[in-house]
Amino acid sequence: IVAGLRDGAITAPHDEDRTPGVVLVGGGPGDPELVTVAARRALSEADVVVADRLAPRELLDELSPDVELVDVAKLPRGRAAAQEEINRLIVARAQEGKRVVRFKGGDSFVFGRGYEEALACEAAGVPWTAIPGLTSAVAVPEVAGIPVTHRGVAHEFTVISGHLPPGHPESLVAWDAVARLRGTVVLLMAVQNLPAIAAALVGGGRPADTPVAIVSEGTMPGERTVVSTLGSVADDMERENVRPPAIVVVGEVVSVARPHG
Repeated sequence: IVAGLRDGAITAPHDEDRTPGVVLVGGGPGDPELVTVAARRALSEADVVVADRLAPRELLDELSPDVELVDVAKLPRGRAAAQEEINRLIVARAQEGKRVVRFKGGDSFVFGRGYEEALACEAAGVPWTAIPGLTSAVAVPEVAGIPVTHRGVAHEFTVISGHLPPGHPESLVAWDAVARLRGTVVLLMAVQNLPAIAAALVGGGRPADTPVAIVSEGTMPGERTVVSTLGSVADDMERENVRPPAIVVVGEVVSVARPHG
């Protein structure tokens, strides 16, 4: 019964929804076991699935043969379908009377451009709904055994996109203010710019010995964690050949979880 609910095979008649429109589905941090029941049901009801590279691939293999699968292959810094083309595609398929699932990793509204797609649907008069997913900003550190808050250690955590380096003219992050925070900083999409970010945090007043954990391929079979500090992370990540996707945790919570590094 549980398996049937998870894969969408068991639903009450009134729950089956083939209404034309777009469903923005967060697929969680990568492990297909961490996707929600609602997400699986949405996939089972889809006519079209438009999927990102970081969406759980195993779930795509379970789609019915008559489902149209569009893989937009959004690789970091690589060639990808432009967001405008994705918007056009999901709107066009919905206007053809199809139920479209826009399937991506993590949560659609956490650095996932999900609301850009929602606005495109609204502008075209296409109905849309959203199904939350576990954001990797919290789920990946947790699976790796690292809390983002801990009593007496961190009363807050801040999630930041690191896809632009400090000082970039398009950056919206006040890194000097981030450096003055005492709690946890979680960085997404930051592998390429992590040396510059670490230097900015130290330059802004965060101690160089502040612990850092880089969790690569979080929740997946290739998961590994590199523990370092702000002062040495540039050298350590080069030595360990760290590559995306990875979540970076900065703060004393790393020492709570990994007291010996």
